[in-house]
Amino acid sequence: MDVQATARYVRTSPRKLRPIVDVVRGKKVEEALVILSLLPSPSARTVAKVVKSAAANAENNFEMTPSELRIVGIYVNGGRSMKRFRAGARGRAKPIIKRSSHITVTVKEEG
Repeated sequence: MDVQATARYVRTSPRKLRPIVDVVRGKKVEEALVILSLLPSPSARTVAKVVKSAAANAENNFEMTPSELRIVGIYVNGGRSMKRFRAGARGRAKPIIKRSSHITVTVKEEG
């Protein structure tokens, strides 16, 4: 059975999160958390929270063994963008787009 957790509207662009997510795809949950704790990016902490949440959902809701969980699906989709404007030269307005992401992690028990 697949168990998932989702973090929505994370204030980091999907382009910055996807390389972090690619590192832990297919790994065991314990191994993925160790890798994420050693990555220098601050966004790795957010991804680790979602992985921990998916593992906790599997353990508490479906009585799965935490040491046997593997990440079978992890992906990042774009969320809503906040649109702001900054003053530009000669009275113009320059757009600023502040992107957000949705992180989804799916775990499954091996065996």
